Amino acid sequence: MTRFERKTYTLLVSLFMGGLTAAAFISSKIITVFGLAVPAGVLAYSLTFAVSDAIGEIWGRERAEETVACGFAVLIMATGLAYLSVHWPGAVFWNGQEAFAKVVGSTPRIVAASLLAYVVSQKHDVWLFHLLRDRMQGRHLWLRNNLSTMCSQFLDSVIFVTVAFYGVMPVVDIIIGQWLVKMLIAACDTPVVYAIVGGIRGRLRTATA
Repeated sequence: MTRFERKTYTLLVSLFMGGLTAAAFISSKIITVFGLAVPAGVLAYSLTFAVSDAIGEIWGRERAEETVACGFAVLIMATGLAYLSVHWPGAVFWNGQEAFAKVVGSTPRIVAASLLAYVVSQKHDVWLFHLLRDRMQGRHLWLRNNLSTMCSQFLDSVIFVTVAFYGVMPVVDIIIGQWLVKMLIAACDTPVVYAIVGGIRGRLRTATA
């Protein structure tokens, strides 16, 4: 692996982990996008699918699966640290415990929903992306990117919203709203995936020429 390739791969994995962690901590807030109710982490989490598809396209399924597995470990670590920070006794002059706990201290139900949805949807995305890649003989990246992401995002939306909010919020409305927004993001991130893949491959061809 060349220096450029190593640095690019490290950057993409870092972006994956950053988006994943950010989404985990802001998804307890429900926002509206074009009148649709969605968790606030929808954009950050959707971008992780674009990154994993780019990694899989360039370095193969094994690297994409490793990224997903490492992401799960990061989520566990972040969840544990968040729990510790919320329950650790605050300084005598600290007055923001209640607000801090509401923002950082996700309930066990939301944590369980995040972890379950993550494992199922990300593994499905990698599996479907490479299944389509084999069937299409490496062609039609735009189609593989969109189909794998949209199907996997649907699984993610159903699992996360059902486990996290069933009996508390209008689950069906949130699932539909979240999935529609994620499909829009998936369509918009296709040029980003092409730019990443094309840029890296072009640089690698130049380096080996």
